[in-house]
Amino acid sequence: MSDRPRRLRRTAAMRDLCAETRLHPSSLIQPHFVVPDDKADHPIDALPGISHMGVEPLLKRVETDLEYGVRSVLLFGVTDDKHPEGRSGEHATAPAQRATEALKKRFGEDLTVMTDVCLCTYTDHGHCGVIKAGKVDNELTLPRLAAQARSLAEAGADVIAPSDMMDGRVRAIRCELDEHGFGDVAIMAYAAKYASSFYGPFREAADSAPKEVGPKDRKTYQMDYRNSLEAVREAMLDAEEGADILMVKPAMPYLDIIAHVKANADRPLAAYLVSGEYAMVNLLVREGLAKEADIVREHFTAVRRAGADILITYHARKALQEGWL
Repeated sequence: MSDRPRRLRRTAAMRDLCAETRLHPSSLIQPHFVVPDDKADHPIDALPGISHMGVEPLLKRVETDLEYGVRSVLLFGVTDDKHPEGRSGEHATAPAQRATEALKKRFGEDLTVMTDVCLCTYTDHGHCGVIKAGKVDNELTLPRLAAQARSLAEAGADVIAPSDMMDGRVRAIRCELDEHGFGDVAIMAYAAKYASSFYGPFREAADSAPKEVGPKDRKTYQMDYRNSLEAVREAMLDAEEGADILMVKPAMPYLDIIAHVKANADRPLAAYLVSGEYAMVNLLVREGLAKEADIVREHFTAVRRAGADILITYHARKALQEGWL
């Protein structure tokens, strides 16, 4: 046999030399859930190792994480201040805005602060848009998303990440930012966000599950998991509207979607390794059915191999602290 692939697998050094997919700390983003109480640091039962944090513990956590190489964070505001149109998410004193301001003041350009933009955690009905006549109204929602994005940009956000899946929201946000002097603020669009069952732990953490107002679920605006060509269409629309980074969410069950979008996109592609994926990994580890370092490394590699340039993952901190990469 003249062609023996096993020759390149003989030693660890040889395998590393010939690896097609590589992981690097700079590609990881750590999500955080920020709350109004400045001193709060309450573990989230649904997401072991993750907490609801106020500004003070968040600053300490991020300072430590930076030492390990976590240079990017994605903030989600969590509040009891709910409004039918989610207007509390536009306030300069909202948790995400205050956390953004504090992080940028402390760490400046050493840290990339990304902020989620959506109405779900700020509405009293839990949907990602404004409800009218029992439906999520796309056009009424766009100004609210744009206003929230501008407020976060004013607080110092480097990247705005709209996750609502309203049609035209990237253009609305881009125009709002540009018109108010924030042309340098980037947009990372949740381009292909599926109506998935893998979001359960997140919805508990963010208090964002739909209530008994409007549609019973988010299937009228998040994507149908039976569709893949539609994901490419959504991504291309977001790119045309001004998105700088595209995202696929969830990650592991949608590796084919990541590959499809990557093959058609001309800009960086992120993948969100969502709360349900995190929970499954933790369950396997807790039951003694997998070694955490091995399964996390395989999870990351699979998503990178499919084509993702950026990984948003609750395991970012631990992976770097423990030296799993």
